[in-house]
Amino acid sequence: MKSRLYKYYPEDFGELTVDVLHMDLVFDVYDDRTNVKSMLRVKTLGEPIEKLELNCRDLEVRAVSCIQYEVNYKYRKADAILEVNFLDRVPPETEITIVTDTVCRPTKNILEGLYYDETPDGAPPQQITQCQQWGFQRIVPCIDDMCAKCTYRTTIIADSRYTNMITNGDVVEERHTIKPGRDKIVYDNSVTPMATYLFFLGVGTYSTFRLEFEYPDGDSFMLELLVPPESEDGPAGRALDILYDSVMWVYIFTGPEQYDPEKLAVRQRLWELVRQRDRLKYDAGAWASKGAAEASEAEETTEATETPEPAAQKLGEIRAELAELVGSISPGYKYTGTVYREIGMQNSDFGGMENVGNTTITTNRIMPFAQITDPAFEYMIRVKVHEYYHNQNGSEVTGKSPFEIWLNEAVTVNVEEQYHAFLFGEEYQRLGRVLELLAPGYGTFALDSGAASMPIIPDGFNDPNDLITAVTYVKAPEFVRMVETLIGKETFIRGLDSYFRKFGHSNASTGDWIEAMEEASGQPLKEMAEVWLKQTKFPIVDVATEYDEASQNFTFRLRQRVPEGGKPWDFPFRAALVDEKGNDLAEVLERVSGKQAEITVENVAKPAFLSLNRDYSFYGKLVYDASPEELLLQVRKDSDIIGRFTAFYTLVDREKLRLLKDPEAKPSEDFVSLYYKLLNDRELLEKAGGQFLAIFESVEEEEYAHRYQALYEVKQKLLRAVAAKYTNSLLSAYRYFEEASAAKGETLKEEARIIKNRQAKNVCLGILASLDTPEVHGLIKQQFEAASCASDRLSAFAAYLDSSAPDKVDILRAFEAESKQDLVAWEAFLGVIARSSSADAVELVREMEKSEAFRIEQANDQRALYANFARNRKKSLQTEEGRRFMAETLRKLAPVNEYSTVHMLNTFADIDLMEKEYRLPLAKLLADLLADLDPEKVPSVYNRARKLLLGNSRSLGEYESEYGKNPALEPEKQKK
Repeated sequence: MKSRLYKYYPEDFGELTVDVLHMDLVFDVYDDRTNVKSMLRVKTLGEPIEKLELNCRDLEVRAVSCIQYEVNYKYRKADAILEVNFLDRVPPETEITIVTDTVCRPTKNILEGLYYDETPDGAPPQQITQCQQWGFQRIVPCIDDMCAKCTYRTTIIADSRYTNMITNGDVVEERHTIKPGRDKIVYDNSVTPMATYLFFLGVGTYSTFRLEFEYPDGDSFMLELLVPPESEDGPAGRALDILYDSVMWVYIFTGPEQYDPEKLAVRQRLWELVRQRDRLKYDAGAWASKGAAEASEAEETTEATETPEPAAQKLGEIRAELAELVGSISPGYKYTGTVYREIGMQNSDFGGMENVGNTTITTNRIMPFAQITDPAFEYMIRVKVHEYYHNQNGSEVTGKSPFEIWLNEAVTVNVEEQYHAFLFGEEYQRLGRVLELLAPGYGTFALDSGAASMPIIPDGFNDPNDLITAVTYVKAPEFVRMVETLIGKETFIRGLDSYFRKFGHSNASTGDWIEAMEEASGQPLKEMAEVWLKQTKFPIVDVATEYDEASQNFTFRLRQRVPEGGKPWDFPFRAALVDEKGNDLAEVLERVSGKQAEITVENVAKPAFLSLNRDYSFYGKLVYDASPEELLLQVRKDSDIIGRFTAFYTLVDREKLRLLKDPEAKPSEDFVSLYYKLLNDRELLEKAGGQFLAIFESVEEEEYAHRYQALYEVKQKLLRAVAAKYTNSLLSAYRYFEEASAAKGETLKEEARIIKNRQAKNVCLGILASLDTPEVHGLIKQQFEAASCASDRLSAFAAYLDSSAPDKVDILRAFEAESKQDLVAWEAFLGVIARSSSADAVELVREMEKSEAFRIEQANDQRALYANFARNRKKSLQTEEGRRFMAETLRKLAPVNEYSTVHMLNTFADIDLMEKEYRLPLAKLLADLLADLDPEKVPSVYNRARKLLLGNSRSLGEYESEYGKNPALEPEKQKK
């Protein structure tokens, strides 16, 4: 057998031998097991079959039969296959029903199939499912394939004490007691045939909050929120309002004509009228409730509950106008069920998961708790619209195999980003994405260029969770965005609409999506897609320019740096020539194909500066040797905020590199002055928030890019220089942004304004904190103690933890004790500890791991403490105690949660680029880990460790020179 680096390859996903039609399921749920009876109805295709292989992982098989044929069966546990053999061949085009009786047993740490979630005090065990991608086979024997879309009828029998017994579909038999202590409920999911990975089942104890959703045409369904029993009405109601807005936005502002300028005013009017209608409905409902209560005493219920005439009349007028207006547009996706439910899951590898009518969202992000941070609040907004939109892109139109996960996610992220921009502004949203691309270590460019990199569509994978990465959620959406840029937004959305109509309630491949875009645009996209989807890394483009005074022609000459053995990428190149006042002299948008390209702009005045890769038009990096004067002018004058930021980024990069090369050097006056001016550019920060002022602990030059402690010290040196010169001005700016972050309303757009100002305020605090003086300690402590929101408090706590304040340990202990009382606060607290730059960072992380509040089986705790510490490379990789902790943790975590362990391992992607003193111990850490891992039990961790060692050939060579060949890296030792 040939050596296999991966467990699964594309050829492992062939055509099904049967058409899956329907499943009748009965789940009899107990505390320690669930008995499952299944009737799986399938139809043979054009060929007879002698056997049917069902996916069946870690189940107890009690009985197997077929209604129409005699069978025997064999459970191949090692292959996770239940083999059903027919004594007579089943002819083509024949319906058969396979009946199975099995038992599944939930666990606390295998977070797929049926597993235990956080159980409220005094309640029976909370049990929920996670079926992406192959969790369904852990529940019941099935054809666990994305193409096995079918309808379901599901019966749940469980403990009567559960407040909720839920699955996909609509209730067709109301919940009722069948014997003392046992209840039954039946659901039917027949409107939308569903892939197995979208199945959901949950029995739990929740508080349930409801809100009716009404479309502009009057159609309605119920929104439900299932959250912990102690949840307060305020945050829960706010969460439902936010969900309501996202569902309405998808309907009003997406669809095949969403960019039609003539219909924009209609859409905006619909948005306003819906809000007016809902306010009137709410007021009428509140009045009716109050009136009914009062009338109960006077026995005048009928009169009391009638809506006041003027309000009823106004409501009728608004509904009439809504119905008329909505008929004049082609709206976006419209939900088909009777209930759309969000369920809080405390323990999950994922932040959210769409499950056809039952979206699970990590409990710490499902509603705006008092302890939620601003980034978590933004995530909450995004995940709600993201998972809801999956009802169309992913559920109604489903990829053909796990190799299409990128397609399900990338198009959905595209819509998610539109909604985020609708609330926070296009510039803020796009800048946030660019920062995510550029972030050192864990940013997408960093992950996409190191030894852990993988293509959007990889050659293979060990577990479907391997495909849930920044490549899928950032690089893939950037590819979709490049296609959109090249063919135009209007054309793109028409192609998408055609794709949805053609493949509705079925499966589609990557090629199907590309063809839909080609048909809509007339542009060739297949070759472009082939490179972007199958090749790792990204274009690095050297730019040279020439201006001919005589002809007034300006020429761009582009040259791609292509990986050895790779192909050049096609991408949209958007750039502008700009004068000294910031006016665009000319703008170009060209499709670049091939290793070299030349673009000429004719009859144009000589520009004062260039605005390159505008709006970050392509996923990659540009190298252009602009002068400091040009960059300074661009930072001040460019109308494109991404151009302004990349100019600033380049200036800061050059400044950091200068200080790294000469540790005795001081920050330049030009930098200090520029940073101060940007901090006081109120208009800029209103658009971009404090994120514009980000200074990364990184540089572009590889020789210095991985000197993590030195980079941290250089950043602090830069901030201290600004703080020392402009202390009073920084205090004034701090006070200004503090006042500006006071709430003036309750809309999401107002919340966005507050968040941007709060970011700026905490940037000021961070700069002042670099002084580490008693006066600054007092300011930080004051913010910590007086903070009215979690972000302000955590920003102050992080600054205090890294300071020399004499009472910081006392503050730490008190805040730790407080944070342990709340799971949202505990997660945020652990994250601050893990990211600490203090001298005792590793000691603090070890201490938190030993806390009774820390639970290694909880994914939130793993991410907050372990993953954040792993990213803190100056401590985790470049200190002896940090490496020791990493080695211990990777061994402990691998059998508990492979997904989290793989993410920790990714921090080793660039050890070849580190200084010599670190390469050998880090390579040895990985080699020793490999020796201790069982490739059968933890294949994803094992193969990722192998990949990292093989991808860091320099470090591996040094290890082999010292210790000899590693047997785990020999071809015959690869996973078969």
